Amino acid sequence: MSYIIKTIVFIFFTAICFGQQKPNIIIILTDDQGWGDLSFTGNENISTPNIDQLAAEGVFFENFFVSPVCSPTRAEILTGRFYTRGGVYSVHEGGERLDADETTIANVLKDAGYVTAAFGKWHNGTQPPYHPICRGFDEFYGFTSGHWGSYFSPMLDHNNQIVKGSGYLPDDLTTHALNFIEDHQSQPFFVFLPYNTPHSPMQVPEPYWQKQLKQPLTIFHKDQEKEDTMFTKAALAMVENIDDNVGRISQKISDLDLENNTIIIFLSDNGPNSWRWNNRMKGRKGSTDEGGVKSPFIIKWKGKLEAGKRHKAIASSLDILPTLTAIAGIEWNAVKPLDGINMFDSTDHKVIYSYWNDRLSLRTQRFRLDHEDLLFDMNNDPEQQKDVSKLFPEMHQDLLRLKEKWLEEVASEVDPKIARPFPVGHSEYPNTQMPARDAKYTGEIQSSNRWPNCSFLTNWTGAHDSIFWEVEVLTPGTYQAEIYHTANEEALGSEVTLGNSLEATSGLIQVVHDPPLHGMQYDVVPREEGYVKDFKILSLGKIDLKKGKQRLTLQKQSVHPNASVDFRLLILKRL
Repeated sequence: MSYIIKTIVFIFFTAICFGQQKPNIIIILTDDQGWGDLSFTGNENISTPNIDQLAAEGVFFENFFVSPVCSPTRAEILTGRFYTRGGVYSVHEGGERLDADETTIANVLKDAGYVTAAFGKWHNGTQPPYHPICRGFDEFYGFTSGHWGSYFSPMLDHNNQIVKGSGYLPDDLTTHALNFIEDHQSQPFFVFLPYNTPHSPMQVPEPYWQKQLKQPLTIFHKDQEKEDTMFTKAALAMVENIDDNVGRISQKISDLDLENNTIIIFLSDNGPNSWRWNNRMKGRKGSTDEGGVKSPFIIKWKGKLEAGKRHKAIASSLDILPTLTAIAGIEWNAVKPLDGINMFDSTDHKVIYSYWNDRLSLRTQRFRLDHEDLLFDMNNDPEQQKDVSKLFPEMHQDLLRLKEKWLEEVASEVDPKIARPFPVGHSEYPNTQMPARDAKYTGEIQSSNRWPNCSFLTNWTGAHDSIFWEVEVLTPGTYQAEIYHTANEEALGSEVTLGNSLEATSGLIQVVHDPPLHGMQYDVVPREEGYVKDFKILSLGKIDLKKGKQRLTLQKQSVHPNASVDFRLLILKRL
């Protein structure tokens, strides 16, 4: 009898131990950080003890590759598929949107019982069904465009509602992630934490900046004359702030006694955004050469993955989804075939494709075929200085054939010439944001900056000037319309009208709101991006929208010829 009881007890506790919840998953993604922007990869100009510790306790993939720029890498992390398959072809003006029929890692984990959240820079679409809360995430806090204009208490998006941030943005994002982890520690959670730094504008809290200012750089980019040392110091200061926030995440997991059941991943989305030390690799952000696409990659799962292990096998952002589902024991049936594999199963049999701006480079375990069809032996020539195509003619021809095949079969899956209207009125999400960056405009209207991500439209003076979007109304009905705007004194009494070919609604500007540009007070080096303003909401009333494709247009009628209005955002809310 006692034997039976002992057996029952053993089975019971075994079921508890082996039937425990799936591992929590945290993916930390930095923005424009180079492979060399860490002390453990050899950079003497920076101190990153928390990320270094993560590498010491986890597995470091020495040859891990991402896409040359932001949106493509995010799309590949989310889906495990080449970004071109998901309709991504640009970083703005709608080309950053990931097709709504793609299955994301959040969809997979949510179906497996996870509670999911994303905090930070999304950059794969704004309007539902492209918004993160439509892509498997239970919560989103951050911004959906490619970069943001101010990192100190800026306007942000929380679950498709406009809110105001609190303090320095990476710190704020981390705080939201920590709160989410605290609230959901008793169930499996997935946290996607895509930081906005060290992407420009170069803004960082003063203590980090002062620390970098006081210490001289000791190592530099291989072509030192190209390096802007102040920009380098700013980027490194921002990464040191990231390191402190990674430490906050690690400490929270430790404090909650979740280390043995939490997978933490750390990586960057592309190469460095300036010429700075990167282990003498060729290329930077935007390049398909080694320096533009090589990323640090750490994966830690205490007690499950070998601490301090260094993997030399090549791997890529495509492999994250299949790797996580494999090691976490999550069974699912991919609706569309994956391009990634379990990176722990990868050996010297794989080719990684790096594609951007009509340039394609192929990387094997040993060789790189660059976009000019030159072949480099990366084991012996990591700087890509000597073409060895004549020494390895068979390998060269094999890679050329693979290159041609990939361009024909994969790159061709996306066609920027096919217009995709912006969706309005998703059946499950009544709010639709139509930012200035997605609009077209006529007359004297100008964009505040050549980079549209966080821009607004200015010099809106003429009666014949217009702002418009090609949209597809998904759900017909009555919509409340409002705009975020500024107006000078001469604009008082101006009428702003929103309409299509059938309906229109309007509102009168009754308050002067002409604030100065800001953001420059936080910049530690000059920026290329535009500055920002504080905008005021103007209600335009209600408009009935029919289902289907149409053009929505904003126009302004003013009494005074010097009436000037700036436009930032149109919000349509289905009633």
